[in-house]
Amino acid sequence: MTGKPPDPLFGRIALIGIGLIGSSLARVIRRDGLARHIAVAARTQGTLDKAVELGLADSVTLDARDAARDADLVVLCTPLGAYAPIATDIGPALKPGAIVSDVGSVKQAVIRDVEPHLPKGVHLVPAHPVAGTEHSGPESGFAELFDGRWCILTPAAGTDAQAVERVKALWQRAGMLIETMDAEHHDQVLAITSHLPHLIAYTIVGTATDLEDYLKSEVIKYSAGGFRDFTRIAASDPVMWRDVFLNNREAVLEMLGRFSEDLTAVQRAIRRGEGDTLHEIFTRARELRRGVIAAKQA
Repeated sequence: MTGKPPDPLFGRIALIGIGLIGSSLARVIRRDGLARHIAVAARTQGTLDKAVELGLADSVTLDARDAARDADLVVLCTPLGAYAPIATDIGPALKPGAIVSDVGSVKQAVIRDVEPHLPKGVHLVPAHPVAGTEHSGPESGFAELFDGRWCILTPAAGTDAQAVERVKALWQRAGMLIETMDAEHHDQVLAITSHLPHLIAYTIVGTATDLEDYLKSEVIKYSAGGFRDFTRIAASDPVMWRDVFLNNREAVLEMLGRFSEDLTAVQRAIRRGEGDTLHEIFTRARELRRGVIAAKQA
């Protein structure tokens, strides 16, 4: 005899955007019965039709306000640049006690662009599930995307504790480990762990595209592991990453400056034939990689 399934965490969840993260979250909600109703809003009818085809939504609409009306939880799953107009639009439709969250990788921008548009009694709990692939669209999602990964919550001081706990519970049920930190600190950490690597990948692949044709064809033909990995990262959604860099520019520029200094030091070591220096740098890098594997974040 099986036990009674747990009650849903929410009555109605509205997902504004249904790309990789939004569709993966929808699959988790469906799998575990975390909501009685999933409302999905997107920019195009084709995306909504795909969400219905995949069974990710109970209702769909091109109007974010319609999706958010009567929702207990609204999750913004769009590029960061859309947050302010969406918040302006849905604000009047949000019911007292509703929670607004998101999945973006820059958190100060969420507080800046969303909080001023929320009515009194609505709780903002920014969240960043640190998981993803280079693919996008509702068909790219899968429920296991979040398993064993970290979700970082960055609620402002004084945020309703129960609202934070409900968002925490959602991501825990998705299989994630939870960390809470200040939004500014989050943005500094992610600038080096995520944003700078993507910037480097885009730049390296961009350098390859500018090569003479006879070299470019060889680069593609003989793409080894290193370059191939860069092309995978550089295949990520360009709109999303444009908005990340524009909204976390100070932290990214600081880390880019540090990287530039370190790159100059490596360049100098190569020019001078300083093998010991190169060996030390590469050894430290390998140790960090082993730490990532040990932490099961590879």
